[in-house]
Amino acid sequence: MTDTNRRRFLIGLAASGPLLLPAPLLRAAGHFVLTPAQSAGPFYPDELPLDRDNDLIRVNDGEQAMGVICNLYGRILDHSGSPVPQARVEIWQCDANGRYHHQGDPNDAAPDPNFQGFGTTTTDADGRYRFRTIKPVPYPGRTPHIHFKVKGEGFDELTTQLYVAGHPQNSEDWLYRNVGSRDLRQLVEAEFVASSSSAAELEAEWDIVVGI
Repeated sequence: MTDTNRRRFLIGLAASGPLLLPAPLLRAAGHFVLTPAQSAGPFYPDELPLDRDNDLIRVNDGEQAMGVICNLYGRILDHSGSPVPQARVEIWQCDANGRYHHQGDPNDAAPDPNFQGFGTTTTDADGRYRFRTIKPVPYPGRTPHIHFKVKGEGFDELTTQLYVAGHPQNSEDWLYRNVGSRDLRQLVEAEFVASSSSAAELEAEWDIVVGI
């Protein structure tokens, strides 16, 4: 069980009261807390890029985008912890200069033409997804974050945001604070750590729980 899933499991147990059961049964009897929903924000792409795969650091065969490269992956799960296959996962975020691919973005920083800004993928039989993107950066008024949207049959569409665990600007961000308690905030955070395959890259693992 990953750290994220362990936190969800413990929160589920706390909500349902103490259970005096053997450890193997605690996992079966517990449930995972749904990932908190959040606003899509004003900068969901007003025009989706022609290249909209799960690799955001290059547009077609162009040069590599600016920023710290990050391999972002995880699973889409239901409240029992079972994987959700064939779910469509979308992400969008600003580039390394803090600019979104949106005509209404008021930031006057130069956009990075090599950053795709939006990506999509479909979960496999084990509910797994993966993106190659950049570590999110702050821009005026917001702490670093990545927007997520999860769609599929049998559950309500989920829109949420992923935050960098421990980032000093989190406590100043009203949307992050609006998630609720510290326990709930941990459900929308991930550690961005050194990649096991490349010293120049990061990786982050984040599981998302949808209501089925």
